Amino acid sequence: MRLTGLWVYPVKSAAGQAIDRSRITSRGLAGDRQWMVTDSSGRFLTGREYPQLVRMQAINTIEGLTLDAPGMPQLQIRRAVFNTLRFTGVWSSRFEAYCGDKAADAWMSKLLGIKAELLHIGNESRRTLRTDPSVRFGFADGYPVLLLNRSSLDDLNGRLASPVTERNFRPNLVIEGADAFAEDGWKRIQIGEVQFELMKPCERCVFTTVDPDTAVMHPAQEPLRTLGSYRRTPAGVLFGQNLVARTPGILQLGDAVTILG
Repeated sequence: MRLTGLWVYPVKSAAGQAIDRSRITSRGLAGDRQWMVTDSSGRFLTGREYPQLVRMQAINTIEGLTLDAPGMPQLQIRRAVFNTLRFTGVWSSRFEAYCGDKAADAWMSKLLGIKAELLHIGNESRRTLRTDPSVRFGFADGYPVLLLNRSSLDDLNGRLASPVTERNFRPNLVIEGADAFAEDGWKRIQIGEVQFELMKPCERCVFTTVDPDTAVMHPAQEPLRTLGSYRRTPAGVLFGQNLVARTPGILQLGDAVTILG
Protein backbone atom coordinates (compact mmCIF):
# COMPACT_ATOMS: atom_id res chain seq x y z
CA MET A 1 0.00 0.00 0.00
CA ARG A 2 1.18 3.49 -0.82
CA LEU A 3 0.32 7.13 -0.16
CA THR A 4 -0.78 8.54 -3.52
CA GLY A 5 -2.56 11.76 -2.56
CA LEU A 6 -1.75 14.65 -0.19
CA TRP A 7 -4.16 17.56 0.12
CA VAL A 8 -4.30 20.71 2.22
CA TYR A 9 -7.20 23.14 2.44
CA PRO A 10 -5.78 26.48 3.65
CA VAL A 11 -9.27 27.94 4.19
CA LYS A 12 -12.10 25.75 5.46
CA SER A 13 -14.41 24.85 2.51
CA ALA A 14 -12.15 26.51 -0.08
CA ALA A 15 -10.48 24.61 -2.91
CA GLY A 16 -7.87 22.07 -1.91
CA GLN A 17 -4.22 22.16 -2.93
CA ALA A 18 -2.55 18.93 -4.05
CA ILE A 19 1.00 18.73 -2.68
CA ASP A 20 3.87 16.25 -2.86
CA ARG A 21 5.31 16.54 0.64
CA SER A 22 4.35 17.98 4.02
CA ARG A 23 5.29 18.06 7.65
CA ILE A 24 2.62 16.67 9.95
CA THR A 25 2.03 16.82 13.71
CA SER A 26 -0.93 15.99 15.92
CA ARG A 27 -2.34 19.32 14.70
CA GLY A 28 -2.53 17.95 11.14
CA LEU A 29 -0.72 18.76 7.91
CA ALA A 30 1.20 22.02 7.86
CA GLY A 31 -1.04 24.84 6.65
CA ASP A 32 -4.25 22.81 6.62
CA ARG A 33 -7.46 24.66 7.56
CA GLN A 34 -5.78 27.39 9.56
CA TRP A 35 -8.32 29.93 8.22
CA MET A 36 -12.13 30.00 8.31
CA VAL A 37 -14.95 32.23 7.12
CA THR A 38 -17.70 33.21 9.57
CA ASP A 39 -20.73 35.46 9.61
CA SER A 40 -20.71 38.63 11.70
CA SER A 41 -21.65 36.69 14.84
CA GLY A 42 -18.72 34.29 14.53
CA ARG A 43 -20.80 31.37 13.22
CA PHE A 44 -18.74 29.25 10.84
CA LEU A 45 -19.73 29.19 7.16
CA THR A 46 -19.06 26.28 4.81
CA GLY A 47 -19.72 25.05 1.30
CA ARG A 48 -22.86 23.36 2.56
CA GLU A 49 -24.55 26.78 2.68
CA TYR A 50 -22.24 28.76 0.41
CA PRO A 51 -21.01 26.37 -2.29
CA GLN A 52 -19.19 29.20 -4.08
CA LEU A 53 -16.48 28.79 -1.44
CA VAL A 54 -15.19 25.68 -3.23
CA ARG A 55 -14.08 27.83 -6.18
CA MET A 56 -12.06 30.13 -3.96
CA GLN A 57 -8.35 29.41 -4.38
CA ALA A 58 -6.32 29.92 -1.21
CA ILE A 59 -2.53 29.60 -1.24
CA ASN A 60 -0.44 29.62 1.92
CA THR A 61 2.43 32.12 1.82
CA ILE A 62 5.29 32.95 4.17
CA GLU A 63 3.42 36.00 5.49
CA GLY A 64 -0.10 34.63 5.34
CA LEU A 65 -2.42 33.83 2.46
CA THR A 66 -3.28 34.68 -1.14
CA LEU A 67 -6.95 34.52 -2.14
CA ASP A 68 -8.49 34.30 -5.61
CA ALA A 69 -12.08 33.70 -6.68
CA PRO A 70 -14.06 34.13 -9.92
CA GLY A 71 -15.02 37.78 -10.38
CA MET A 72 -12.92 38.91 -7.42
CA PRO A 73 -9.57 40.74 -7.29
CA GLN A 74 -6.64 38.81 -5.88
CA LEU A 75 -6.07 39.54 -2.19
CA GLN A 76 -2.83 39.25 -0.22
CA ILE A 77 -3.36 38.63 3.48
CA ARG A 78 -0.83 39.16 6.25
CA ARG A 79 -1.13 36.85 9.23
CA ALA A 80 0.25 39.54 11.56
CA VAL A 81 -2.89 41.67 11.09
CA PHE A 82 -5.00 38.99 12.80
CA ASN A 83 -4.39 40.07 16.39
CA THR A 84 -7.84 40.32 17.99
CA LEU A 85 -9.37 37.30 19.71
CA ARG A 86 -13.04 36.48 19.24
CA PHE A 87 -15.22 33.50 20.07
CA THR A 88 -16.21 31.19 17.26
CA GLY A 89 -16.80 27.48 16.82
CA VAL A 90 -17.09 24.47 14.56
CA TRP A 91 -20.24 22.50 15.31
CA SER A 92 -20.40 22.04 19.09
CA SER A 93 -16.73 22.92 19.62
CA ARG A 94 -16.36 26.47 20.96
CA PHE A 95 -13.04 28.28 21.10
CA GLU A 96 -11.26 31.54 20.34
CA ALA A 97 -9.56 32.49 17.08
CA TYR A 98 -8.12 35.68 15.60
CA CYS A 99 -9.75 38.35 13.45
CA GLY A 100 -8.74 41.89 12.52
CA ASP A 101 -8.27 42.25 8.75
CA LYS A 102 -11.02 44.61 7.56
CA ALA A 103 -9.97 44.28 3.91
CA ALA A 104 -10.25 40.49 4.11
CA ASP A 105 -13.66 40.80 5.79
CA ALA A 106 -14.89 43.11 3.03
CA TRP A 107 -13.57 40.73 0.35
CA MET A 108 -15.36 37.75 1.92
CA SER A 109 -18.54 39.78 2.36
CA LYS A 110 -18.58 40.68 -1.33
CA LEU A 111 -17.90 37.07 -2.36
CA LEU A 112 -20.72 35.61 -0.25
CA GLY A 113 -23.22 38.47 -0.35
CA ILE A 114 -23.47 38.69 3.44
CA LYS A 115 -21.47 40.37 6.19
CA ALA A 116 -18.62 37.92 6.69
CA GLU A 117 -15.27 37.71 8.46
CA LEU A 118 -12.05 35.77 7.96
CA LEU A 119 -10.49 34.18 11.04
CA HIS A 120 -7.07 32.64 11.69
CA ILE A 121 -6.57 29.85 14.22
CA GLY A 122 -3.30 31.34 15.51
CA ASN A 123 0.16 29.89 15.99
CA GLU A 124 -1.03 28.10 19.13
CA SER A 125 -4.54 26.78 18.52
CA ARG A 126 -7.04 27.19 21.36
CA ARG A 127 -9.18 24.37 19.99
CA THR A 128 -8.74 20.89 21.47
CA LEU A 129 -10.01 17.48 20.47
CA ARG A 130 -12.91 16.53 22.71
CA THR A 131 -11.76 12.93 23.15
CA ASP A 132 -8.10 13.90 23.63
CA PRO A 133 -7.48 17.42 25.00
CA SER A 134 -3.74 17.04 24.35
CA VAL A 135 -4.49 17.41 20.62
CA ARG A 136 -4.86 20.99 19.40
CA PHE A 137 -5.90 21.59 15.81
CA GLY A 138 -7.42 24.00 13.34
CA PHE A 139 -10.80 24.48 11.67
CA ALA A 140 -11.39 20.95 10.31
CA ASP A 141 -14.87 19.62 11.10
CA GLY A 142 -13.99 17.14 13.82
CA TYR A 143 -10.47 15.72 13.54
CA PRO A 144 -7.11 16.91 12.20
CA VAL A 145 -6.69 14.41 9.32
CA LEU A 146 -9.04 12.64 6.89
CA LEU A 147 -7.95 9.50 5.01
CA LEU A 148 -9.56 8.11 1.85
CA ASN A 149 -8.94 4.66 0.36
CA ARG A 150 -8.84 4.77 -3.45
CA SER A 151 -10.39 1.30 -3.72
CA SER A 152 -13.38 2.47 -1.67
CA LEU A 153 -13.81 5.39 -4.07
CA ASP A 154 -13.56 3.00 -7.02
CA ASP A 155 -16.26 0.84 -5.44
CA LEU A 156 -18.54 3.86 -5.14
CA ASN A 157 -17.84 4.98 -8.71
CA GLY A 158 -18.80 1.52 -9.94
CA ARG A 159 -22.31 2.23 -8.63
CA LEU A 160 -22.66 5.79 -9.99
CA ALA A 161 -23.89 6.87 -13.41
CA SER A 162 -21.32 9.68 -13.38
CA PRO A 163 -18.10 9.07 -11.43
CA VAL A 164 -16.75 11.53 -8.89
CA THR A 165 -13.20 12.21 -7.73
CA GLU A 166 -11.52 12.35 -4.35
CA ARG A 167 -12.08 16.13 -4.45
CA ASN A 168 -15.76 15.60 -3.60
CA PHE A 169 -14.68 14.11 -0.26
CA ARG A 170 -11.90 16.57 0.66
CA PRO A 171 -9.39 14.09 2.12
CA ASN A 172 -5.91 14.95 3.36
CA LEU A 173 -4.45 11.52 2.63
CA VAL A 174 -5.29 9.15 -0.23
CA ILE A 175 -3.92 5.61 -0.22
CA GLU A 176 -3.87 2.86 -2.83
CA GLY A 177 -3.34 -0.89 -2.64
CA ALA A 178 -5.92 -1.86 0.01
CA ASP A 179 -9.21 -3.65 -0.55
CA ALA A 180 -12.34 -1.51 -0.66
CA PHE A 181 -13.36 -0.47 2.85
CA ALA A 182 -10.51 -2.39 4.47
CA GLU A 183 -9.93 0.83 6.43
CA ASP A 184 -13.09 0.13 8.44
CA GLY A 185 -11.15 -2.47 10.41
CA TRP A 186 -7.92 -0.58 11.05
CA LYS A 187 -7.00 0.94 14.42
CA ARG A 188 -3.43 2.12 13.87
CA ILE A 189 -1.37 2.62 10.72
CA GLN A 190 2.02 3.96 9.75
CA ILE A 191 2.65 6.03 6.63
CA GLY A 192 6.32 6.58 5.97
CA GLU A 193 7.77 7.61 9.33
CA VAL A 194 4.47 8.78 10.84
CA GLN A 195 2.16 6.70 13.03
CA PHE A 196 -1.57 7.43 13.08
CA GLU A 197 -4.50 6.42 15.26
CA LEU A 198 -7.82 5.94 13.48
CA MET A 199 -10.37 7.77 15.64
CA LYS A 200 -13.70 7.16 13.88
CA PRO A 201 -15.25 6.88 10.41
CA CYS A 202 -16.19 10.14 8.70
CA GLU A 203 -19.91 10.95 8.53
CA ARG A 204 -20.66 12.41 5.11
CA CYS A 205 -23.07 15.23 4.32
CA VAL A 206 -24.51 17.25 1.45
CA PHE A 207 -21.15 18.94 0.88
CA THR A 208 -20.09 15.82 -1.06
CA THR A 209 -22.72 16.70 -3.69
CA VAL A 210 -21.11 20.05 -4.55
CA ASP A 211 -19.19 19.90 -7.84
CA PRO A 212 -15.69 21.20 -6.96
CA ASP A 213 -15.31 22.80 -10.41
CA THR A 214 -18.70 24.48 -10.83
CA ALA A 215 -19.84 24.85 -7.18
CA VAL A 216 -23.24 23.46 -8.23
CA MET A 217 -24.99 20.88 -6.03
CA HIS A 218 -25.98 17.68 -7.82
CA PRO A 219 -29.75 17.75 -8.48
CA ALA A 220 -30.12 14.10 -7.43
CA GLN A 221 -27.90 14.48 -4.35
CA GLU A 222 -25.17 12.27 -5.79
CA PRO A 223 -22.86 10.75 -4.73
CA LEU A 224 -24.42 10.98 -1.25
CA ARG A 225 -27.65 9.23 -2.26
CA THR A 226 -25.88 6.18 -3.69
CA LEU A 227 -23.38 6.12 -0.84
CA GLY A 228 -26.27 6.11 1.61
CA SER A 229 -27.77 3.04 -0.05
CA TYR A 230 -24.97 0.84 1.26
CA ARG A 231 -22.90 2.84 3.77
CA ARG A 232 -25.66 4.16 6.03
CA THR A 233 -25.41 3.33 9.75
CA PRO A 234 -27.07 4.72 12.89
CA ALA A 235 -24.11 7.13 13.04
CA GLY A 236 -24.70 8.40 9.49
CA VAL A 237 -23.40 7.74 5.98
CA LEU A 238 -19.77 6.70 6.49
CA PHE A 239 -16.93 7.15 4.01
CA GLY A 240 -13.28 7.73 4.93
CA GLN A 241 -11.53 7.69 8.29
CA ASN A 242 -10.65 10.44 10.75
CA LEU A 243 -7.06 10.22 12.00
CA VAL A 244 -4.69 11.76 14.52
CA ALA A 245 -0.93 11.67 13.93
CA ARG A 246 0.64 10.20 17.06
CA THR A 247 4.22 10.87 15.94
CA PRO A 248 5.37 13.97 14.04
CA GLY A 249 7.27 13.64 10.80
CA ILE A 250 7.36 14.19 7.05
CA LEU A 251 4.88 12.63 4.63
CA GLN A 252 5.54 12.39 0.91
CA LEU A 253 3.85 10.77 -2.04
CA GLY A 254 4.93 7.18 -2.46
CA ASP A 255 5.35 6.51 1.26
CA ALA A 256 4.56 2.94 2.28
CA VAL A 257 1.44 2.32 4.35
CA THR A 258 1.63 -0.35 7.07
CA ILE A 259 -1.23 -1.65 9.22
CA LEU A 260 -0.16 -1.71 12.88
CA GLY A 261 -3.38 -2.92 14.42
